[in-house]
Amino acid sequence: MAKEIPNISESEWEVMNVLWKKAPQTANDVISVLQEKTDWKPKTVRTLLDRLVHKKVIGVNKGQRVYTFFPLYSQDECQRAEAQSFVKRIYGGALKSMLVQFIQEDSLSETDIKELRSILDEKPNKKRTKK
Repeated sequence: MAKEIPNISESEWEVMNVLWKKAPQTANDVISVLQEKTDWKPKTVRTLLDRLVHKKVIGVNKGQRVYTFFPLYSQDECQRAEAQSFVKRIYGGALKSMLVQFIQEDSLSETDIKELRSILDEKPNKKRTKK
C-alpha cells in the first residue's frame, strides 16, 4: 500500500519547487531563491521549512555545521496526491465529471484532444498487462 502524502499548502509548494530543482539546500539557499520571486521574509521561509519537516514532506540533514533540507517525496508523487485530493473534494471523486467539464469548456485544442485520445487508447492495454 502506498504511503499517504500530507497536504501541502500553496506556500509550501513554492518551497518544495525550490527543493525539487536542487537538493539538498540550506535554509539560506531556499530563502535566497524565494526572495527573488516573493516578498517573503527569511523567518517566513524558515517557518515553511519547519512545517514541511514536521509534516515529514522534507528531511533535514543535521550532520554538518549547517542543516540542509531535501524532499522525501518526488514532485510526481505530490502532484498525483494533490490531483486526487482535488478530484475528491471538488468532483466527489468522479474523474469523469471533471474531464467532461474541461472538454465542454472548449478550451482544448485539436492537438490536446488527439493527445487525450491517444492516452485513453493506451489505458486499457496497461490494465491488461498488469493482470
